[in-house]
Amino acid sequence: MKKRFLTDPCFALWSLTCCLVAAAEEPKESRQYFNEKEVPENLRDLRSIQRALQETLPQARAATVSIDLGGGSGSGVIVSEKGLVLTAAHVSAGVGKDMTVIMEDGTKHKATSLGLVASTDAAMVQISEEGVFPFVELDRGDSASLGDWVYALGHSGGFEKERGVGVRIGRLVRMAEQTINSDCNLIGGDSGGPLFNMKGRLIGIHSRVGASLEQNMHVPLREFLKNWDAMLDKKFVGKGPFAQEAVAFLGVATEDRKEGGVVIKEVGDKTPAADAGLQKGDVILSLNGDELDGAKQFSASLEGFKPGQKVKLKILRDDEEKEIEVELGKK
Repeated sequence: MKKRFLTDPCFALWSLTCCLVAAAEEPKESRQYFNEKEVPENLRDLRSIQRALQETLPQARAATVSIDLGGGSGSGVIVSEKGLVLTAAHVSAGVGKDMTVIMEDGTKHKATSLGLVASTDAAMVQISEEGVFPFVELDRGDSASLGDWVYALGHSGGFEKERGVGVRIGRLVRMAEQTINSDCNLIGGDSGGPLFNMKGRLIGIHSRVGASLEQNMHVPLREFLKNWDAMLDKKFVGKGPFAQEAVAFLGVATEDRKEGGVVIKEVGDKTPAADAGLQKGDVILSLNGDELDGAKQFSASLEGFKPGQKVKLKILRDDEEKEIEVELGKK
């Protein structure tokens, strides 16, 4: 009888069906019970919150970095063993910028900013040096809820090896589409740092650090996930208050010319125009083969290029036409 059940195809199908049903009915990962309470009610609640923090904090601190831009600093968090860092757009301040990432123990690594989302303050930075770096897990399920206990990390006020990463615990007090608010106490230097749930998973990045707790806002992780590929591709996404896209810069002042083209009135010192040999009095007749009608059209045409691109200018100097190639700078 036992052998017949093991080899009977109907019995095997029934067994498989039972297994699938059981798997489907398995509950999703449960929420920590203290998140369901309006306030901690007893010592057990407080100890549970403390234990959750203690269990996840070492890895979170190891992955939280200071970002040194030379003239200022912010924070960030490593999210892959290859050194991918999430931070705020107003910290990275652009695409392709060189900076230094500082680990909690003071170790420094060269890094470059990748893409950003100007409207929501999300950005990525990549550590340039090879290595295996500590990193944190992402809350890809967007599980955060109003009232959840959270903790914020950051290099408050800039990097200090003796102090290390600052830790602040609080709760989520407001949830919006593009921002979340916590009552964790943040100060300057925390911008770009991580916000974690009590399971140690990243749920947001510090964005706006205000004078009051109500002004402290974080970029939710979903904004990063939504623009992940674009930021990896070093794209400047959208327009907004947190970053300004670099504008191509030539370095000349021009005026209209009745016969067509524009006349150069001034050439700035140490500008791409000066480096290319353009001179005051030169007439620019065309840009990349397109004839110019006036100074306004010339300026508008330059806006279509990016810093680092090369353009060909046909100029008229001493009644002789010549072509000059210029590599545009960054304004």
